[in-house]
Amino acid sequence: MAESEEEVDVLVQRVVKDITNAFKRNPNIDEIGVIPCPEARYNRSPIVLVENKLGVESWCVKFLLPYVHNKLLLYRQRKHWLDREALVDITCTLLLLNPDFTTAWNVRKELLQCGVLNPEKDLYLGKLALTKFPKSPETWIHRRWVLQQILRQVSAVGRNRKQQQGEVEQADGGRSQQLSDHLARTLHQEMKVCSDAACRYPSNYNAWSHRIWVLQHMANGNVKVFHDELSSMRLWVSMHVSDHSGFHYRQFLLKELITELSQTPASTTTTTCSPQHRSSTDPSTSPLHHSHAQANGELSGAEAAGEEERQPSSTTVLQLFHQEMELCSDLIQSFPGHETLWSHRRHVFYLWHDWRMDHQHHCSSNGGSQSVHLSDSDPDLTEGGAQSCAGRGDSVNGQRHVSEPMEVDRASLPDPRDSKRLKRGVQLPAPPTLPSEHSFVSGVLDRCSNPEQRRFALAYRKWLDTVIGQQP
Repeated sequence: MAESEEEVDVLVQRVVKDITNAFKRNPNIDEIGVIPCPEARYNRSPIVLVENKLGVESWCVKFLLPYVHNKLLLYRQRKHWLDREALVDITCTLLLLNPDFTTAWNVRKELLQCGVLNPEKDLYLGKLALTKFPKSPETWIHRRWVLQQILRQVSAVGRNRKQQQGEVEQADGGRSQQLSDHLARTLHQEMKVCSDAACRYPSNYNAWSHRIWVLQHMANGNVKVFHDELSSMRLWVSMHVSDHSGFHYRQFLLKELITELSQTPASTTTTTCSPQHRSSTDPSTSPLHHSHAQANGELSGAEAAGEEERQPSSTTVLQLFHQEMELCSDLIQSFPGHETLWSHRRHVFYLWHDWRMDHQHHCSSNGGSQSVHLSDSDPDLTEGGAQSCAGRGDSVNGQRHVSEPMEVDRASLPDPRDSKRLKRGVQLPAPPTLPSEHSFVSGVLDRCSNPEQRRFALAYRKWLDTVIGQQP
């Protein structure tokens, strides 16, 4: 092994070059890692490339990381000159080994603004760094900066189109469509990067916060995208019942959907964005995502959009709350003793209670009549809500067998996934009520053998009495 300073410099320069050549040989590398290897046993490169996986033998990291770190600091202090190509290689190597080094990301920002780098290349580098360091805050911050640059480019083209007319505008239409398609692909890729990072690191707050930011800035007001996200997340939360960050993201989606549906008339629910924007920014138009959403027991985005055009907004909101409370009930009964599930149920029920009060106040102030009964005092809804929430021990992860429909007042409740039945105006699912929640808690306590489950159920009952029960 090299020991002198000159030999170390030669070794590290060769390793940096090997990393650069690895990306040139295989531009589809999708994961990086460190291979445990205390010392160099063979006279070969410590960079290992197998299929789409890039590995670095651990013995060279103690030489490689200080070298590229010092080189970059000397460059920033104007004590050492590096050309642009060398800067790209050094920052790439440094960030793959230590993605929380802010100076390296700042150098790449300057290179991107100068046109040396393109945004896609930096997003790709960040994606690789997150496979090894999924919680790296500096990497997520840099991704948001790069996405802002992409959004500015799209906005600039949009402003130019408004200023142009005639043939010039038609010629620019193709460029605008390309940018819209690129924005849709970027949105889809960001969702996947966030999902992979969340799977690699439990309760990855940075990943989920980034996912919320992406939707707020790249799909704001697009009901279809939010509904597809809610559908696709159903399976994920069912497999990660202790991940509070994932359930918080689901709460965000539910709240955004309710806000959009409450502010927008039913006839224009799906036109909050232009058709071109809705089709181009939707990452779920692929057949895989469509089948995934249906398998999770919720309407797909296209089906939901069609239904929302025909139903009052209050009806759609009611279905969302019913599906969410049903999911909570199934997960609580299938996975007892998880506080995250009870916290999520508390949040959903409070959100429903708050929306119901606002909805009733709005209807009464406008002098209109409500098409959906939302009162806790309705005995039919109380009985139906209790049966729909408490008697569900045979369902798993929100899925109910078709041969066992729920019964509400001796009438079969329509499956919310069956859009044809909804079109015919079959009875709507019962909304969650305070009596139905008490009935659900009682059912859990009667069948409870887990001390933690019992403690959480009693705490939830106390919360119902002290917070919800005291409100008018």
